[in-house]
Amino acid sequence: MYLKELKFSLWADFIEREFLDHEFKRLIEDGIINGATSNPAIFKNAILSSGAYKKQLSTLDALSPKQKYEALAQVDIQKAADILRPLYEKGDDGYVSIEVDPYLCDNAEATIKEGKRLFSEINRKNVMIKIPATEAGYIAMKELVGSSIPVNATLVFKKSQAIACAEAFREGLAQNKTEVDTVISVFVSRIDRALDEELAKNGVERALSGIYNSADIYAKVKEMGVKSCRTLFASTGVKDDSLPPHYYIEKLLAYNSINTAPIDTIKAFHLNGGKKSALPIPAQIIKEHFKKIKGLGIDFDAVLDKQVSEGLKSFKDAFKEILESL
Repeated sequence: MYLKELKFSLWADFIEREFLDHEFKRLIEDGIINGATSNPAIFKNAILSSGAYKKQLSTLDALSPKQKYEALAQVDIQKAADILRPLYEKGDDGYVSIEVDPYLCDNAEATIKEGKRLFSEINRKNVMIKIPATEAGYIAMKELVGSSIPVNATLVFKKSQAIACAEAFREGLAQNKTEVDTVISVFVSRIDRALDEELAKNGVERALSGIYNSADIYAKVKEMGVKSCRTLFASTGVKDDSLPPHYYIEKLLAYNSINTAPIDTIKAFHLNGGKKSALPIPAQIIKEHFKKIKGLGIDFDAVLDKQVSEGLKSFKDAFKEILESL
């Protein structure tokens, strides 16, 4: 844990082969991170911009583009899992996530099949299979947890999504009768990027909508009390230069939670961020903020729906770009 008294973890939202061989290990040794996450956009940037993959790629000519991608990604995930294994064995997280093909997001059967296959082929206990929070995704989450596979539910923007994920995990655990770790990845900063310009024009405090929405979801997940399920705050890098780089970590510091962030964001928090719990936030404060948003004629649910749709599209686009390049 980064902060043991809060059971608060920091995970690196970054995977790249040379990083895993060097800086990743140092960050773990220094007690700064204790897990890692990946997604198609992260792998796209790594595979397309780093020369570390060229040697392995030269041996994969006979494979399809998707098979090439999986071969590259699985080596990285195995490497990260092996480096993190000592943390996992002592109960200090030690997980790394890999996402199923985002084009399967509306196909439960195919998601289940791919999730089980990836977990089996990677063959590491400390790997989480990342599944988007869609209707098909909830079915897959239940099945994978019921098969003792750790799951990271991703692209969660709405409380209804988080509730559905938690219920899927609960039902999976009931089938399984053993403990399986799960996380619900709540996306934060994208909401503020979508709203802040309009809010600032109308005198409503900016850079709070993502925080308050996430705090509300965190409270609900905690209230539901699903065993071994935690909220993971994602999309916590800052795009607005007027905010401290560690803003979204500090403002969402919470008991028994995780924050996955870019490396520079993590370093800024480690050096300068406040280390006291920021959650829970009183429900009335959250309600007042969203009342102001509604008063401006903004349909916040529609904003969140759009974020889910755009998030899925961005992962699909990144995945498509990887496959086309391979």
